Amino acid sequence: MALYNKYGVISSSHMRILLLEDDIKLGPWLKSNLTKMGNVTDLFSDGVQAELAIKKINYEILIIDRMIPGIDGLSLVKKIRNDGNNTPVIFLSALNELENRLEGFEVGGDDYLAKPFSLEELVSRLNAISKRSSRSETVNSDKIQSGDIEIDLIKRVCLRQKKKIDLNNKEMTLLEYFIRFEGQKITKTMLLELVWGISFDPTTSIIETHISRLRSKIEKPFKDRLIKTVRGSGYIYTPKQHV
Repeated sequence: MALYNKYGVISSSHMRILLLEDDIKLGPWLKSNLTKMGNVTDLFSDGVQAELAIKKINYEILIIDRMIPGIDGLSLVKKIRNDGNNTPVIFLSALNELENRLEGFEVGGDDYLAKPFSLEELVSRLNAISKRSSRSETVNSDKIQSGDIEIDLIKRVCLRQKKKIDLNNKEMTLLEYFIRFEGQKITKTMLLELVWGISFDPTTSIIETHISRLRSKIEKPFKDRLIKTVRGSGYIYTPKQHV
């Protein structure tokens, strides 16, 4: 059953949320409001303790402040991503320059919310991430297929040659857009806007970094190339057809 409140639908079911925030007023206030919306919210003010909890508990969303004692938010997310944890992450931070936001995305963040922010905006972003990363067991889920790759858009599961490929949210979204633009050139500007929601920045390597990771998962184990680089312009995805 969906949970309704004055901010809209927060989720299709109760979510288990980890909140890492050391502000003595903001942390408890966010925990209180998220809990009132029907979520189970674990509040931490120390990065080391939060990391231990992430290893033990299957959270559905992580809300993480960048500037945290013990281990900072960027280092924490980079560490759990390297450990194979793909739980969606929303960064909270007073640092809101483009460079700061790109740093958050580059380590594996899914969204970046600048302080001060409204509860409505946070809830809206939680809703969006929850929909994208839904673990719904619905049988009639929407799927897209290209060659020997299949993506379940509801369960957020990717298969290649019937083998599950472990992708994080950004990698999954990248691959989804490549499939939707199959055989067509998709520019770096388009990818930045579609996947990260930011304007083109010629100095960032965030796209190259994520595509390299995506290639290592969907190409390297199968010893072929699906994503072709168009030098100085963008990329073209060409699927490998079923044999």
